Amino acid sequence: MTAKTAKPAAKLIDDCFVLDKDRLPHQEAIGILKARVRPVTGTEQVPLAEACGRFLAEPLVSPRQIPAHDNAAVDGYAFASSGYDFAKGAAFRVIGEASAGHPYQGTLLPGGAVRIFTGAVVPAGLDTVAMQEDVRTDERNGERWAAIPPGLKAGANRRLAGEDTKPGETLVAAGARLRPQDVASAAATGLGAVRCHAPLKVAVLSTGDEILRPGEVFVDGKVYDANAPMLHGLIAATGAEAVDLGVLPDTRESVIGALSEASRKFNVIVISGGASQGQEDHVVASIDALGKRHLWQIAIKPGRPMSFGQIGDCVVLGLPGNPVAVFVCFLMYVRPVLTRLAGGVWPEPTRFPVPTAFTQKKKRGRREFWRARLIRRDGRVLVDKFPRDGSGLISSLREADGFIEVNEDVDEIRIGEVVEFIPFSEFGLGQR
Repeated sequence: MTAKTAKPAAKLIDDCFVLDKDRLPHQEAIGILKARVRPVTGTEQVPLAEACGRFLAEPLVSPRQIPAHDNAAVDGYAFASSGYDFAKGAAFRVIGEASAGHPYQGTLLPGGAVRIFTGAVVPAGLDTVAMQEDVRTDERNGERWAAIPPGLKAGANRRLAGEDTKPGETLVAAGARLRPQDVASAAATGLGAVRCHAPLKVAVLSTGDEILRPGEVFVDGKVYDANAPMLHGLIAATGAEAVDLGVLPDTRESVIGALSEASRKFNVIVISGGASQGQEDHVVASIDALGKRHLWQIAIKPGRPMSFGQIGDCVVLGLPGNPVAVFVCFLMYVRPVLTRLAGGVWPEPTRFPVPTAFTQKKKRGRREFWRARLIRRDGRVLVDKFPRDGSGLISSLREADGFIEVNEDVDEIRIGEVVEFIPFSEFGLGQR
């Protein structure tokens, strides 16, 4: 069980933002989002077994050195290099044994060696370990001797105390999302629990009279809701908790009512559809009626009619209706917003320079995200664009390995040109 604390008093920045452009460039939109979101959840002590995937609320600082003692990296014989001839080797009388968890308890004698096993404490006064397969042993007058061959450097096969971690060293910074290796670092220090942000609670809504839920009987003129299940998976990949609130009809009253109610129960609302300027698109107007809108219409393809605002302390993210546009907007905008709201550091995906296997023209003035896959040709790794650009083609997401990000000032990409490729693995999504 985890001990929870109350939600912090800090509020989101809710002053009104003046929308003075029809369509915001990508970087300006990112700047607005970065400036207006901050952690909104409380913190709690989380047992290590439950901490993987959580956002760290305070730095993980080591209370001690790791390893705590000099220890053996191999099974073998520990000895003092001061009594060893690098050119000729040396023989040492075996005076005892040390194994992991059972240090040598005897008195060290001049010219003595200790039989030692991996992980065991190297006795004080000894500084080098010879691997057992390199050592010849024999009996002399009822005593066991170990002949160490020449060529072994002082300190060989010894792990130094504190070589992994120093006392007071910050192992993981606040805001990091804990990975298994981070949890291992915490465990190695002896910590049983760490302070993390509580999981973000996200409501998922779909809009549209044409929407059917998967499993319902098909009706001509309708489409199945692919967005909600996809959003659930994408939200889960950020570590947040998603709750499906269903499909809203295309009426202003239903959208306003649902947003108003959800804003009182959730940290974030993610709503797909109804984000354009059509007569039946009510999301943007509802945000304006209930709260503050900070962003609408981004100069990107796909995903232009995205909106961002807040109702009280609840962030509202309005996404387009087409699944590809939803996918792009989520990864590039919603994912980092959820991460930051949940207490994490704003994540910036790594762009990898990869030469292209195609030529493609593009309209200037907007940033585009092309679905693409990696191919191998003539011993080289190239990136190839999915041949069709429709924002409703879920098959293009299924077949892609990631996005090619093309800046606003580019009007053509030629074959062999190096582009910026963002693999889906940068977003914590599995490989194809």
